[in-house]
Amino acid sequence: MIKVTRIGHATFETPDLDRQVEYFTDIVGLVLAERVDGRAYLATKVGDLAVQLEKGAAARCARISLQAAAETDFGHLRRGLEAEGVRCELRADPSPGIAQAISFADPKGTIVEVFTAATPFARKTPAGIGPIKLGHLAFCVDDPKAFADFYGRVLGFRVSDWIEDWFVFMRCGPDHHTVNFVRGKTTRMHHIAFELKDWAQVQTACDFLGSRNIDIIWGPGRHGPGHNVFTYHRNPDDQIVELFTEMDKMLDESLGYFDPRPWHRDRPQRPKVWQGMPRDIWGTPPTAEYTRQRE
Repeated sequence: MIKVTRIGHATFETPDLDRQVEYFTDIVGLVLAERVDGRAYLATKVGDLAVQLEKGAAARCARISLQAAAETDFGHLRRGLEAEGVRCELRADPSPGIAQAISFADPKGTIVEVFTAATPFARKTPAGIGPIKLGHLAFCVDDPKAFADFYGRVLGFRVSDWIEDWFVFMRCGPDHHTVNFVRGKTTRMHHIAFELKDWAQVQTACDFLGSRNIDIIWGPGRHGPGHNVFTYHRNPDDQIVELFTEMDKMLDESLGYFDPRPWHRDRPQRPKVWQGMPRDIWGTPPTAEYTRQRE
């Protein structure tokens, strides 16, 4: 079993590369670190690669990059994947700053790249909102439990919460979730999420989106699972983008509960199955514009 520890970056194919570069730089506030051979590499203001864009016939999340411990042996990873019946390949220089990664497909065909070390880009002051990091990716799938089993068995993810039997939240580090799987009629990415510094930056982001005539399709509010403050909007490729802060953290896996926060209703807050509505601590219910993503 691979034990990944954090999310690295996501790779998106897009029919309009220039438009998406403009969105991720001018609105989200990533920095265009490099552009070469039809690819664009976008980093956070601290220099971490967060989004890789490539020209494609349709908008989709093609790859997700995850980091394992620096001492991880790629030969050991290959043997473990092959023991699970997963075909894999070792790739050299898959992205700037990453010398080597092992690559394989998850059950829905999204390529997973696992690397052990990355050299950050130089720090630059961004335009736009300016997130701290790429936080998580969520996908619509036909069977969330099957994906939870695969990501747990093959990559070492742990279940943080379920919403009934149709939405699972999984972590690989202290953050409450790094990947989510929600039952949907079409297999595709549900949303990508970027972490902001604090509640004040969320408010500033809402004002900024409003100034650009970008509708907030849900939020602001505070979720139940994860307890993060959130807003959601759509990018020019019609993909949902979440901006969040104050997500639950489990700093000691042996304790089995999330660090206490004033807004927790369970003391201690342990992973659980959330039932019924409302689940959020405060905020309006999800809008039709948000929920159509599962259709």
